[in-house]
Amino acid sequence: MPSNANESSADGKLMHLPIADQLAIDIIDGRWIVGGNITLEDIQNRFGVSRTVARDAARYLEAADAVTIRRRVGLVAQDPSAWAALNPQVIQWKLHSSQRKQELMSLTELRLAIEPAAAAGAATRASLDVRAKMPVLAMEMRRHGEAGDLEPFHDLDIEFHSMLLRNSGNELFASLAPIVATILRGRVEINMYPSRPSPSALDAHDAVADAVWKGDAELARKGMHDIVDEVSKVIAAR
Repeated sequence: MPSNANESSADGKLMHLPIADQLAIDIIDGRWIVGGNITLEDIQNRFGVSRTVARDAARYLEAADAVTIRRRVGLVAQDPSAWAALNPQVIQWKLHSSQRKQELMSLTELRLAIEPAAAAGAATRASLDVRAKMPVLAMEMRRHGEAGDLEPFHDLDIEFHSMLLRNSGNELFASLAPIVATILRGRVEINMYPSRPSPSALDAHDAVADAVWKGDAELARKGMHDIVDEVSKVIAAR
């Protein structure tokens, strides 16, 4: 086994993460059968890591309900349908698996149920400063989107949606902001986003921003529904 001398370094403490990622995706994709078990020694041998790193990977998977750990048995794979579905890491695993389209559709249905209401809430409950920032964000999104500068565009898109959720006046909606950020980021990472945003998507973001600024809850709701509904149709067509 390789030396674990670097495990105390900042980078070394993260050595278990790519191992946990691969093992979780193995379960989702059926390479590690639900109910099947592996041991820490199996992890050590497969990935060439120390027992400490293998144990950290096992604990990480257990925390997400991906496995149970049993004495003298090892790690037992759990059905992905029973995992912590709204754990951002679980979302990432599923988005990087063969189930990515199904996961994106499920997540988009969640967004469609929540984000229009969050936008409506922000229109009437957010502070004046927050409402004033929305048209500025939309304008910057359009500038970068039309120029094909996708990295800053996606950062602004995450900020746009997160700000509405956090300022919706509903603490449950606010708690979903990191999850929506994970969804938006993950869609880009797995190449399920167009090469540049569509004009209709930019127009819908402008409409939401303007409605929130003006305090028009119903127009904000409609605009956000249009945004997420377009995403749903694009994913379904892939």
